[in-house]
Amino acid sequence: MEIPAAGDTGILISIKFSMNFSAPSILTNIQFQEYPGERDLLFEKKYILILTLENRLITDAELMLLPEIAGDHRYYGEWQMRKSSARRLIRHLSAPGKPLEILEVGCGNGWLSHRLAEIPGSTVTGLDINVTELQQAARVFRNVPNLRWVQGDIRSGMLGDHRYDRIIFAASVQYFPFLKEILYTALANLSPDGEIHILDTPLYKTGELEKARDRTLTYYTSFGYPEMADFYYHHTIDDLFSFRSAFLYNPQSIRNRWQRVKNPFPWVRIKNIKC
Repeated sequence: MEIPAAGDTGILISIKFSMNFSAPSILTNIQFQEYPGERDLLFEKKYILILTLENRLITDAELMLLPEIAGDHRYYGEWQMRKSSARRLIRHLSAPGKPLEILEVGCGNGWLSHRLAEIPGSTVTGLDINVTELQQAARVFRNVPNLRWVQGDIRSGMLGDHRYDRIIFAASVQYFPFLKEILYTALANLSPDGEIHILDTPLYKTGELEKARDRTLTYYTSFGYPEMADFYYHHTIDDLFSFRSAFLYNPQSIRNRWQRVKNPFPWVRIKNIKC
């Protein structure tokens, strides 16, 4: 499929979407829920296009090593932040010293799910509607026995009454229109003593929303695709007040302002209301 890149570049970018829905016969660690809806397909096409324009698509060899990345890589600084937040998360999840069933929602290419699968006794499921990146994850990490991949939308009820000990949203809640809705959905699939973790995602004060939305629209317009702003949502800290939430990392604290690797995003833990 070829998608013209609008804007000043005047170039044509060719992107191949290998949506092979018979893939379970080839990649046995990936499960497809159903053929994505029209809006999901539109989002994926433009999302992958934006990643291409940003030079964010990575090779299989690079994916295997993430979050470690070459020092001269364009996004080295960003990956340093992600590595820092991933280390904190893994240390926290490893602390109980007991087997955990972990779900990562919006796992993308699966680099974090891969690292979570290194936690002793863990079983990890990476979930995403994005078939392109999910198939790369299933291919690259196909030999990790405690790691599997599922294509679909958690809001569809596809997980049934299955319960997970930990549910992770890493750089993903901004792609869901309502934070409260997705958190209540996740709670329905959380074990009684489970935890939800949100990280690598901006959370705003109410008064900051208008400027944040304007920045997002300006950013996507610079690529010639202002409509992508309709798929990117801005959530407030106030949305967390309905839940048993706590900041495990607050970038605004005096201590964290002086950290060598400055991560601007909070790390939020939400405990099950039943525990």
